[in-house]
Amino acid sequence: MSQALDIHKLLKSVVAYKSSDLHLVSRSEPQIRIDGRLVALNLPVLDGKQIEEMAYSLLTEKQKKAFEEHNELDFSIVIPDVGRFRANYYKTMDEIACAFRIIPVIIPSLDDLNAKKIFKELIKREKGLILVTGPTGSGKSTTLAAMLNEVNLNEARHIITVEDPVEFVHSNKKSLFSQRNVGTDTASFAAALKFALRQDPDVILIGEMRDRETITAALTAAETGHLVFGTLHTNSAPSTINRIIDVFSGDEQPQVRAQLSTSLVAVISQALLPKIGGGRIAAQEVMITNPAISNLIREDKVHQIYSQMQLNQTSTGMTTQTQELVEFLRKKLVSKDTAIQYSNKPDELIRIIESM
Repeated sequence: MSQALDIHKLLKSVVAYKSSDLHLVSRSEPQIRIDGRLVALNLPVLDGKQIEEMAYSLLTEKQKKAFEEHNELDFSIVIPDVGRFRANYYKTMDEIACAFRIIPVIIPSLDDLNAKKIFKELIKREKGLILVTGPTGSGKSTTLAAMLNEVNLNEARHIITVEDPVEFVHSNKKSLFSQRNVGTDTASFAAALKFALRQDPDVILIGEMRDRETITAALTAAETGHLVFGTLHTNSAPSTINRIIDVFSGDEQPQVRAQLSTSLVAVISQALLPKIGGGRIAAQEVMITNPAISNLIREDKVHQIYSQMQLNQTSTGMTTQTQELVEFLRKKLVSKDTAIQYSNKPDELIRIIESM
């Protein structure tokens, strides 16, 4: 049997076990991630040569050259009758290793995700910056795909996505999609954003706001009448705002705070927690910029935002992660240990648990 068939069989196992990821690393058997936990498949230990043969069977000549030049490669691939995957190839101890993540072909709706009502309100905005944040594997891409899907179902808009690589592939319903891969369709996130403003977009998705140039372009687009979605690897709204500001030098920060205070619409910070009995559930903290929060951003009082998020939540639509976790505990969806492990304010959560 050819190695090419082997990699297809391994990727089929990701689907069969309802797992999210497949890892191929030398001196280990193939491992998959089920409900957030790594599980070794009952297969022989792989060596670097075997992994290289399987990995290279999926690449074009151009991709092989790019990987050999940089020792890193991101791409997406469709395996017929299996599914769509995001892949990352890298080197470890001078041998190739691979991480594959399955991307659902059917894009979920906000209702499928049991998303909060406020999400449907946010996507109706004409302009501004909406950030979905969290660690790798927290479901940011899925949440964003569902939000764009909601726009697609209800609004006639031109939606440009810039990703590395493109993950969810949208079909045009009411909206028109232009989906761009960094590396093949455009040189960089910053370059794509620079030219996006000349492509008559209504909505722009930035796969990752990873540098000063990209963040600057995103803020400009949000200020100039576009609805911009982006992601960051931060775990709360205040840390997200601080991360953006800290990318800039001290003398630039007052200007960036001023821009953020007027253009930032919302920060959704999420984590995926293993549920009691199997499966995972998203804990989402939601900050919506109101006049008070806008003022705190402008005046460099980001540390006071958390207390603002706790006020008048019925009318604002805001919620803290601690409140989400307490609700999960009351409904017996997650264990206490899990809730504390994933909490961004464990001391606060423990105090509430002890009083329950």
